[in-house]
Amino acid sequence: MSIVTVQLGQCGNQIGHEVFQSLCSDIHGTHGLCSREENQSYQDACKERFFWEEEGSGVPVARAVLVDMEPKVISQTLSMAARSGCWKYNHQSHFCQKQGSGNNWANGYSVHGPRHKESIMDLVQKEAERCDRLGGFVTTMSMAGGTGSGLGAFVTQCLRDAFPASFILNHVIWPYGTGEVIVQNYNSVLTLSHLYRSADALLVHQNDVIHKICAQLMNIRHISFRDVNQVIAHQLGSVFQPAHSAQGGPGYSRNPLGDLMETLVPHPEFKMLGLRNIPQIAESSLPYSTFSWPGLIKHLRQMLIANAQMEEGIDWQVRPPPAGSSSHSTKRPLHFNTSIANLVILRGKDVHSVDLGSFQDPSLYTSWLNPRDAWSAWRTPRAFNKYEKSASLVSNSQFLLRPLDSLVGKAWNMFASKAYIHQYTKFGIEEEDFLDSFTTLEQVISSYTTL
Repeated sequence: MSIVTVQLGQCGNQIGHEVFQSLCSDIHGTHGLCSREENQSYQDACKERFFWEEEGSGVPVARAVLVDMEPKVISQTLSMAARSGCWKYNHQSHFCQKQGSGNNWANGYSVHGPRHKESIMDLVQKEAERCDRLGGFVTTMSMAGGTGSGLGAFVTQCLRDAFPASFILNHVIWPYGTGEVIVQNYNSVLTLSHLYRSADALLVHQNDVIHKICAQLMNIRHISFRDVNQVIAHQLGSVFQPAHSAQGGPGYSRNPLGDLMETLVPHPEFKMLGLRNIPQIAESSLPYSTFSWPGLIKHLRQMLIANAQMEEGIDWQVRPPPAGSSSHSTKRPLHFNTSIANLVILRGKDVHSVDLGSFQDPSLYTSWLNPRDAWSAWRTPRAFNKYEKSASLVSNSQFLLRPLDSLVGKAWNMFASKAYIHQYTKFGIEEEDFLDSFTTLEQVISSYTTL
């Protein structure tokens, strides 16, 4: 089944481009480590999922709609894709204007959204009609700015109305803690609360975490947005490239979005998904590195338990609570990250012999779900992007509690002193809208805290 990507704002378009670039370099790579038949079936599944072929040229065209309120990033993105020679965007599937949203969520949501709804949704409809079988939508956006966040929230609502039976996954970029925009906390609170009402799940990447990965694991001295985006793209590709699901037959998973939601979102109150991927090292170091599956799995499990985002600097002292302690017990370790559900994805050599029993430990999970229902694994012997062995973990857990609590607290302090509220009310977002958003997110924090 096919996935239509909707790239929103500068951040969404730049990441979207890197994702398609990463997928394409992976399917053209010669590092398959698997049989020719397996490799062919992997390439076919990837192409059906993310691309359609242009008649005549045979060049894969991304199943994507590009939206921004300024033309510069979209024109750069279109030409970079075309120059790559191995894929491109459809030149009819983009929408841009001459004037941005000025980092104002209300401008994107209340002005640009309703004004351009018909044009944007028309492009989405055309892209959806190109799919023989539509699996759903992935939207990529930032939370901090105006177009990606405000217009992104509006477009997500429109997608839900127009495609009520399709899966919608919002891929959201959490802003740097030091701040990119003075009103980023307001924009983030409004974005998250609106997406929570419309989307099936939110897959969150934190800029600070990815920046750390670039510095400490990839050894990049002067880190650019492109470096950050390439790490994010690699992690997304490691999840959405074809893999065999546990329940599936010999073929690849039919609908990755459906399988993802079924595994990870058992209740609509819990929609926050985090992504970890190991190993992640500089490409120049790959020939000198060897990895064993037991080592990778041990690290991945401890990263989950201790809520570490990368394999360096993990707190190995954090342990699951003793068997039989209730979820509200005072014996529950302070820094232990309780999960609702986990999905482990293994790619590369000898995947079918890997023991994942450590992820079935009931003490990792909330008490109201059977651990057998809370855990799943996808595997493929086809290696991903030059890594002989790689493992990804998508988890629905308490990983975002601290950043979310801090974000809501900062936004509330600004709101209580009425700072910058007039910038939003002039575009029709009233104080009641802010209060509704705070209430939604306080409920999310409360639900995850009580796991």
